[in-house]
Amino acid sequence: MNNNDKISPAVIRRLPKYYRYLGELTKMGLNKTSSRELSEMTGFSASQIRQDLNNFGGFGQQGFGYDVENLRNEIARILGLDKKYKIIIIGAGNIGQAIANYTGFYEADYEVVALFDKNPKLIGMSMRNALIKDIDELEEFLNVQNIDIAVICTPKSVSQQVAEQLVQCGIRAIWNFAPKDLKMPDYVHVENVHLNESLFSLTYYYNQMNKKKSE
Repeated sequence: MNNNDKISPAVIRRLPKYYRYLGELTKMGLNKTSSRELSEMTGFSASQIRQDLNNFGGFGQQGFGYDVENLRNEIARILGLDKKYKIIIIGAGNIGQAIANYTGFYEADYEVVALFDKNPKLIGMSMRNALIKDIDELEEFLNVQNIDIAVICTPKSVSQQVAEQLVQCGIRAIWNFAPKDLKMPDYVHVENVHLNESLFSLTYYYNQMNKKKSE
């Protein structure tokens, strides 16, 4: 098995897709699959899938393929999905509330334990049993709670400041939905999510298809 620190980020980003499709195979009652079948489902080549999985050890058998449940469990272990994670959300507006209600958190073992906002109309409300607290309580809360992941859903103007406060309080993993790329120390991992970038890419391909139709 290779050193995981040397695994390409592109490989890591493909693993959740394998995990999702293996879950679909499990729901269908299928016990085994092959790289060719996974290729048809995921859109990645069979060779790419085999190379990706070989980074972490040999999970398949020649002539048999992959045991679906075992491979899914192994990918879950690699991704860390065999553990429970506590999450807080900073910003309880539309995006923050949508994320708090995201069923994917609860299908996996993620727990949103609290949201934080400065809007007095929101403070005291609950989202799936997670209380919306005053942002002024954030530092005290983090001093007594063991939080694994913070989600930032604040306006762009305060997102960097909020992120720095989180890091000072010990947070090392940030999922950022604010429309600004955060600048964090190397020991903090940030996933910047820009919904409009995906939409703009879609718009490009849509227009390319329309051009071909009109030619």
